[in-house]
This record gives sequence, structure tokens and C-alpha cells, in this order.
Amino acid sequence: MILSVYRGLSYAAAPVLRRFLERRKQRGKEDPIRIEERFGNPSQKRPPGAIIWFHAASVGEAISILSLINRLNHDYPTHTVLVTTGTVTSAAIMAERLPQNVIHQFIPVDQPVWIQRFLDHWKPDIVLWVESEFWPNLLTAIHRRGIPLILINARVSPDSFSGWQRVPRTIARLLGCFSLCLAQSVQDAKKLTALGATNVSTPGNLKFAADPLPVDDSALSSLWNDISIRPVWIAASTHAREEQAVANAHRAIAKNQPDILTIIIPRHPARAPEIAGDILGMGLSVSLRSKNEPLTPETAIYIADTVGELGLFYRLAPIAFIGGTLVPHGGQNMLEAAKLECAIIHGPSTTNFTAVTSEISAAGGSTIIQNETELADAVSSLLSDDALRTNQIAAALAVAQAKTGILDAVIDLLEPYLAALDKPSSADAKAKQNARA
Repeated sequence: MILSVYRGLSYAAAPVLRRFLERRKQRGKEDPIRIEERFGNPSQKRPPGAIIWFHAASVGEAISILSLINRLNHDYPTHTVLVTTGTVTSAAIMAERLPQNVIHQFIPVDQPVWIQRFLDHWKPDIVLWVESEFWPNLLTAIHRRGIPLILINARVSPDSFSGWQRVPRTIARLLGCFSLCLAQSVQDAKKLTALGATNVSTPGNLKFAADPLPVDDSALSSLWNDISIRPVWIAASTHAREEQAVANAHRAIAKNQPDILTIIIPRHPARAPEIAGDILGMGLSVSLRSKNEPLTPETAIYIADTVGELGLFYRLAPIAFIGGTLVPHGGQNMLEAAKLECAIIHGPSTTNFTAVTSEISAAGGSTIIQNETELADAVSSLLSDDALRTNQIAAALAVAQAKTGILDAVIDLLEPYLAALDKPSSADAKAKQNARA
């Protein structure tokens, strides 16, 4: 009933959705050149042969599957890999990191006509859906066409689990669209099964299999020269209200280390001017990377409001506060910091990465803080105590490197579905039989 109502409203909402996307385009949240992709109008031709389609909602999900994309692109050279995402930032990162022969498109909005247009053009042979962003019209349309649909790196947050439990028939129908669900953890697998998934395996979290974030060596050398011997720490992927806490922590640290440099990397770079204004209002000097403002000895806080440079800043700093954890967001991926040998600090909100956080914490690979005062204390301790910092870095790195077999486990579970792409479908076989007759 709920899905039928949703589908009906989706048809009627097309004009409203168009206006909504136009407003997003004006605010820089949609690509003006590729906006038609959001209406299901492709910007590229479909290549011949089988299409392996990955859908990843945003940056984190897209980065987590790069190793899997690269493997399938290599192992199945006669097939085409298509990747869809929904944000401008994720598209920019994919443009830099995807192999040249992999196609990227923006996902169409969940409107039946636009979805039909997309599916009619691309005719995917298999769909690998990442994590847990469920679009009802799109999932059911894929299922009705008989296309194998596999949920990979699946996770179910506590809030999502509670919400879906209120509409059990709806989530059971959506999960019933998937031929296979690959969960990040045993806890996620249990939640998926409780919600109605029927074929669930637990190969592990693909984020463990991700390569270290890339870096531009010339940019790294340039920033090292600018920073010189100053002590430095970063606040990565921060959200609203966290930047003020970081700035207050900076002031507390500077009482004992007056040359401290704090680098803030906002999760949403468009917020940088607002962040800079707030920090200037606190009497601290600020430079914005996007405006090529110089990083001088007088710069207190450097705002790295660019896309795709997180690997650069993790290599610059020995200490990283992971954003989204001091506000009720659920946190960001701390494995990226662990793989690049940062001492990790995070707040209490880590529900997006519960299993990863638990493993790193249990190994002694992170410092948990509750507020800006504890943040300042943690940074100061890690800066002044080389042994503490070295041991914490080593513990987190060991956890991050311990599960190299996860990618192979995922490939093994996908292999029967991928192998079937080389076989003619029943419709193809019938057509050939009719042709021979």
C-alpha cells in the first residue's frame, strides 16, 4: 500500500521535482552541464556488451567500492562498468579516481518516468547497490525487469532499523528485490534478516579493502615547506558546530604551543566562508585553500575547502580528529586516517561506523573525547608524548591492515552472478533458435 501511494505521488510530483532540482543547480548542488542525467537522460552512449552497474549514494560509499570496481574492471574486460552517484562532490572525486573506461552518470531522481528512461538506455545486466540508501521506485523497477540486484557493503544504523520496523511490509518488499545482501558486520546481517532479507552473507566491510587515499606529491611538498617545523593537527570531515569546538580547542592548545597549526577540512566545502567568518569573529587568523590564500606563520587555522585532498592532509598531520562525532551525525570513516598513520581522536557519535570504531578502540588505536576541552587535552597529549602517539598509530594501522581478504570474499560471493553474464539469456537463446529455424 505504502509503495503504491509513493509511486502514484512520484508521478504527480514530476513538475515539483524539476523545480527542486533547478533550485539545487542554482545553489551549486547539481552539475548544470549534466543536470539532464537527473531526469534519466544519458550523456553518453551505451557501449555494446554487458553492463555492471554500481550505485553509490555519495562520497564515502563511492570511495569504499573503488577497489571492487578496479578488480571487476580488470577481471571482466569485455564488460562495461557503470557507476552512478547522487552528489556533485562524489562526481568530482570519481572523475579523478575511476579508470578511464568506467562510465559515471548521476543517478536519476526516483520518479518512474525518469527511471524507465535510464533503464531503457543503459539496460544493465547486474546492479550492485552500495550500503543502505533505498529508492523504492528504482529498486522495484530493477526487480520487475528481472535484473540481478545485489546489496553490497550493507549496513543498517540503529535509527534506520527503528524506522523500518514501523513499516515492516514496505522494507520486506524492498529487501525482497535483492538476490543477495552482503553485510558489513554480523550485527548488520541480523538486522537485515529481521527486516525481511532472505539471502544474507557477511564478508566484511569493504572499507577495509580500500587503498590509501591518493595524494599529489607536489602539493604535499609545497605544504610541508609552508608548515615547516610547526606542530600540526587536522579536524577531518567536520560538520556544523564542530568547527567552533575545534577553534576553541586550538586556542586552548596554543597557550602551551603558540605556533600550533590547526587544519579544518569541512565535510561540505561550500560551508567554508561561513566557517571562516565565525573563526575570524573569534579573533583567530584564517586562510582558505580554495582561494589560494597563503599559509603563513601567522595563520592559526587553515581551512582545506577543496574536494579530493583528504589524503594530502592525513599525510601532513600526525593527529586527526574525525568529524561527525561531536554532533549527533554518526561519524565519518576513520580507516582512511588509520591507513595513513594518524593518531585518531573522535567523539561519542559513531553509529555510522560502529564495528570499525569498536575494533580500533579495543586495540588502543583511538582516543575518545566528549567535548572541546577533552579534544584540546587529547591533541596536546598526543603532540607532547611521542610514545603515546606512536603506539596509538601502530594499533589503528594494524586493525586497518588486518582484513586484506575481504575483497576476495566479496568477489567469491559475486562470482556466480557475474559468471552468468557470459551466458546467453533465455530470450537470447530463443531468438537464436528462431533464427536457425
